[in-house]
Order: sequence, then C-alpha cells, then structure tokens
Amino acid sequence: MNRTILIFVLYFLSSVQLVSSQNQKKVDSLLQELKNSPIDSSRTPILVNLWRAHINNDVDKAMTYADSLISLGQFLKIDAILGTGYQRKGIAYYYLNDFKSSTEYYKKTLALSIKQNKIPPIAAMQLNIAINYKVLGNIDSALIYNKKAKSNFELANDSAGVGATYKNLSDLRTNQGYYKMALENAIGAADIFEKVGDSLNMSDSNILIANNYLKIGDTALAIQYFTAAIEVYKIKNDKHFQVQSMNYLADIYLNKSTNYDKTQHLIDESIKMSKEIKSPFYLIQSYQNQGRLFMKRKKYKQADTFLKKALFISDSINDKFNIQTSSLGLSKVHLATKNVYNARKNANRALQISTETNSLSGKREAYKLLSEIAKLDGNNNMALNYFQLFKEKNDSIYNIENGQRLSELQIIHETEKKEAALVLQEEEIKTLNAQAKNDKLTKTLYAGGTAAGLALSGLLFFGFRQRMKKNKIAREKQEEIYKQEIAFKQKELTSQTLHLVQKNTFLQELKDNLEKLKNSPEKFKMEFRRIVMLLKKESATDKDWEVFKSYFSEVHDNFDNKLKNINDSITEKDLRLASFIKMNLSTKEIAALLNVLPESVLTSKYRLKKKLGIDKETDVYNFLMKI
Repeated sequence: MNRTILIFVLYFLSSVQLVSSQNQKKVDSLLQELKNSPIDSSRTPILVNLWRAHINNDVDKAMTYADSLISLGQFLKIDAILGTGYQRKGIAYYYLNDFKSSTEYYKKTLALSIKQNKIPPIAAMQLNIAINYKVLGNIDSALIYNKKAKSNFELANDSAGVGATYKNLSDLRTNQGYYKMALENAIGAADIFEKVGDSLNMSDSNILIANNYLKIGDTALAIQYFTAAIEVYKIKNDKHFQVQSMNYLADIYLNKSTNYDKTQHLIDESIKMSKEIKSPFYLIQSYQNQGRLFMKRKKYKQADTFLKKALFISDSINDKFNIQTSSLGLSKVHLATKNVYNARKNANRALQISTETNSLSGKREAYKLLSEIAKLDGNNNMALNYFQLFKEKNDSIYNIENGQRLSELQIIHETEKKEAALVLQEEEIKTLNAQAKNDKLTKTLYAGGTAAGLALSGLLFFGFRQRMKKNKIAREKQEEIYKQEIAFKQKELTSQTLHLVQKNTFLQELKDNLEKLKNSPEKFKMEFRRIVMLLKKESATDKDWEVFKSYFSEVHDNFDNKLKNINDSITEKDLRLASFIKMNLSTKEIAALLNVLPESVLTSKYRLKKKLGIDKETDVYNFLMKI
C-alpha cells in the first residue's frame, strides 16, 4: 500500500480521518445533512466527507459515496464533481486491490484534468497510475508516468508531490532489486517531507529506508524503524500502514529470529487486520509470512496451504510481484519435500513472471531453485547451467548496487612502492649534482692558473672536459628517468587529489550533520541515520573505474588498446579483470574488489584466457606482464 495514492488530498481534502466511536456522531450529522440538501453542487463536500469517513474501514460503503458523486456530476454536467467521483472510485478500487479498475478511473480523472488544464490534479493522477502499473508489473509504464508526475509537480512548485514521486520510485526500485537506487530515492523523499513538515509521509519514507536496510543486511536499524512506525500508526489509527509495517517486521523475524511465538503473534495480528480492512494485498503478505514460518518449523503441509492461499489471491487480482513471491515459496516447500515436479513447475512460473517484469532478484532466486531442483533430479549439467545463470544475475545485482570500484588501500600500496623507488633515484641524482659542483670548482681553479702551467693545464683541462662530457651524459640519462618518474608521481598526485576532494566533501557533509545533532538533539534519530548513510556511501564510492582506467592505461602504455587489438570482443568487464591481474592481485582480492565470489573470478579468468588465445599451460599473469 502506498500513501501517495491519496495525493489528491493535497488539492481537495484535508487529512483522512477514520470512523470511530468518537466521530460516529459526525457521520450521523453528515447523513442528516445529505438528506436535507438539494440536488446541486452543495452535496459535493458532504459526499466527499462521507467517503473520507469510510474509506479506511468500510471500502464498500465508501464506493457507494464515490458512485453518488459520479451520478451527481453527470446529472449536473459539472466536470469538477465528476472528476472528484472518479478519483474516489479509483482510490476505493485500489484499496480492494483491483488495480485494473483503479487505473481505468484514474485515467478518466486525468482526461478531465487535462481538459481543464489543472496541473496539480494532472500530476496526482499520473502518480497514482504509475503506482498501479508498478503493482501490475508494467515497469516501463510505471517509470514513464512517474517521470511525468515529477515534472508536473515541479511545474506546480509542489515539493510534497515531488517527494511522493521519489517515494514511489524507491518502492519500484526495491521491487526490481535495485536497493542502492531505492535507498537514494527514499532518502530524497524523507528529506523533502521533513522540510515540508509532513510527518506521516516522512514516516512512510523511513519505512522504505528501513526496508532497504533490511535488503542490504542492516537488520538492527530496520527493526528500529519498523517498530517505531507501528507505534505511530497505532496512534494515528492508520490500519493500512500499521499492517504493512507488521508484515515487514515479521519478515525480519522470519529471517533472523528463532522467537517463533513473537513472530506468530505478529502474523496473527496482520491476518486479522488485513481481513478487517478488506485488503487482499496485505492478506497475501500475511499468508506468505505464515507459510514461511511453517516452512522454518518444517511443517511443510501447513506451509503449502498458506502459500497456496497467497498464490490464489495474487492470481485473482493479477498481482505479478506476489505471484512470483508465492510461487518461489511453494517451490521451496516442494523442494524440501523432494516433490521435483511441483518444485520445478512453481520455479518456472516464478521465472516467467520475473522475466515479464524484469525483476533481477526474482530471476536470481528462480535460477537458484532450478539449479537445486536439477541437482536433486540427478541432472548435473542442467544444475550447473542454472547455477551459472544464478551467478550472473547475482553479480548483476551487486554491480548495480555498488558499481565497480577500486580499493583505496590498493592504490596507496601501489603508490608507496613507486615512491620508495623514486627516493633511491633522487638520491642518485643528488650525488651526480654534487659531483657536477665539484667539477665546476675545479674548472675555476684551473682557469686562474699561471702561464708557466699552461701545458699541464691543457692536459688537465682536456681530462676535465672528458669527465664533464661523461657526467653530462650520465646526468641527462638520470634526469630523463627522473622526469618520467615525476610525471608518474604527478598522475598519482592528481588521483590522490581527486580522492582528497571527495574526502573533504564527505567530511564537510559529516561535520554539517554533526552540527545539526549538536544544535537539535531532538533530531538525533534522523541525523544519525543520515550520518550512517554518509559513511556507507563513502565506503562504497571511492574512486570509480573510469578514473582508474585512464591512469592505468597511461602508466601501462595503452594496455586496454593492446588487449582489444588481440581480440576486439574484449569487454569493459574483461579489461577490469585483466588490469587487476596485471597488478598481481590474488583471486580473493579481485573478488573483494568486484564484490563477487572467488569462483566467479576463476570463471571470468578462464573466459579471458580463451579470448586472448592463451593456452592452458601459460599463466594469464605472465602473459599480461609481457603486454
């Protein structure tokens, strides 16, 4: 569920209030007012308020008020009222997880908004349509509509709307498995909502941040954010986002905790609340968590039952993401019970969906399962093929998250070795310069001699000239070496300067955040989170590959061009690997730099040798050192 679906509230309504015992009298008063009102535009705010009062706890009732608004708009032939009804009906269908119908009504609203040239509602509907396409797995359309919405929000100078597009994009990237990009967008959204004072949307953005912390393995911060969010949503009586956070928290406990009772309590509450608010989407997540808990407890029959329930609901609303997730879960259950046929069937369905939606994480999990299934079935060749596909997708995800970065310590190590050699050469040059001074002094003494010593002076001068010529040649040779090494040092210095600039920028940003902590202790949690993100960002974004490649190529005399002359199919990935091998890094060190397993490096080395035409007996390092 995404709070940005209610973005139209920014233009037509105040914040949503839920029906409770405290405001039931207000609802009764609205009903009485509606009964006594004439059939004209004065009915619009009454119907809107009645819709607002029911949307979070009785969607069916809210739907009737949306229909009443549509009927009123059609009867009065007023586009503004008709558009308001279409909006609310789209929202109601969204709450029922009928995303196709929801999109249909959003597009009707969008058409009316374009007709009236009203930029804010145009942006709002574009964003809502993007959200629906995201859930339906139509990623390209989701990205297009989200981009349009962002442009229109910027045109309307609506910071909160822009923040909503960042939040939606973060959610979309998370579903795709691009967790680094998702974190960046979620942080951008949180910053915007903090500036505009929107605490609920800021809290929702922090949930996205927490969810991506979870994806990258930082469970401590994830638990902290989710637990705090549940308490906020309880206070606000926001059941939709409460159950969402409960499902996220249950997911963490399923991965990290052995406290089954605590996990079961969360799942029981989320199932109950999902049914109460009539949300198929949250019920699917709750059933999936229940299936996973039974799986963890090795109660495979019960796990199968709940995962099938989740898959059935996912199919009924065409929720491709959860069809994929439920299918993967069922495949794992059948693999555990050695039911090869059903395990493969569900894994293949998950692979089909993940291919349709371009979900890298879905493909990765499907290939991993298919490899294990093939191995169980005794087909080792197929198991190996699927495992290689799994590794490729796994490497792709890590590359997208982290990029290809050069280790700072490795650069320092290489630079220190070069500098140590330069120190020796500089000492030799100093010695030669000292000798040259002595020769100059000797020449002066000889030039001031008497006429009686002309013959001897001539002999000595001849010897002096010979020594000077010899020393000059030696000095010029050493100075040329010195110039070359100085040029190299300048390149390294440039590299280190770029590094220091990055470091100084980082330190200044860190200092600013610490100052905020000092001046506003009440913002500790938010600023602490930013500082943590800064540290993680700095550790992951030191020198990029392009900078390294340009310096490496100059020092090693156009190394990359020489490789491409051998085989023009050499890729950037091949060049990186070859560069690291030429630097004499171990397989383990290269794996750490590329953020892959050592086995993957060995496979890449084998492919590189084939491209370069290196025979089995020749070591690739020895070959590259000759280039």
